Amino acid sequence: MTTLARVHGAPAFKAPTAALMRHALSAGWRDFLAAPTFGLMMGAVCVAAGWALAGLTMWSGHTFWLVLAVFGFPLVAPFAAIGTYEVSRRRAHGAAGDLRSIVHVLWAERARQLPWLSALMVFVLLFWFFLGHMIFALFLGLKPMTNIMTSTDVFLSADGLLMMLIGSVVGGGFALLIYAVCVVGVPMLLEREVDYVTALLRSIGLVAAHPKVMLGWALVIAALLFLGMVPGFLGLLFILPWLGHASWHVYDGLVVREGPAD
Repeated sequence: MTTLARVHGAPAFKAPTAALMRHALSAGWRDFLAAPTFGLMMGAVCVAAGWALAGLTMWSGHTFWLVLAVFGFPLVAPFAAIGTYEVSRRRAHGAAGDLRSIVHVLWAERARQLPWLSALMVFVLLFWFFLGHMIFALFLGLKPMTNIMTSTDVFLSADGLLMMLIGSVVGGGFALLIYAVCVVGVPMLLEREVDYVTALLRSIGLVAAHPKVMLGWALVIAALLFLGMVPGFLGLLFILPWLGHASWHVYDGLVVREGPAD
């Protein structure tokens, strides 16, 4: 079983360009077509998770949780895509990319830094659910709630529209934070021996230094994830692995391969 060597230390990054993002999408799609097994499995798990969230929400009768789940669900995408990062990494090095090798690498991550960053992101996601519930209660807590699958009237009221506006701004802030932490932080932890605090700070620093291009990439990801969720989450079966492979190519294209940063 081939194990790729890990580079020590955080890398230096090149300035991102729109051309790199286009190349990453193309290369990511090629990786998905060349090695679809793991990506389809990961996509199927995420689709099932989306159905489970929707089903649990509807069964409980608290349909406002479905709104929070729909907005919060994509925030875990960078971690769901870790396996596709490894597939693309192995293809670039000409290493074996069979399912057993990928699972072996992912299992080994339990003793490294990724679980710490994952735990931090889970905390952020749970806090978003808590805050989203508070925003809902503030504006609509005293109103009779209807099933949003059959009636949207409650959201078209003045309070409902204001709640959606504020909730969207707050949710967008959470999404931006997680994106800034994960966009190169997660693939960096997979490829290199570096602590998770350094990885998240480098990732945030890259986004802050090049906001126009990096936020443009965030919008591409958000738009594709939204399209994937519209047909009953089914589009995620293909969108998530494609974006996972593409995200690896974004990271790989940004790293200065001559050596780690000072």
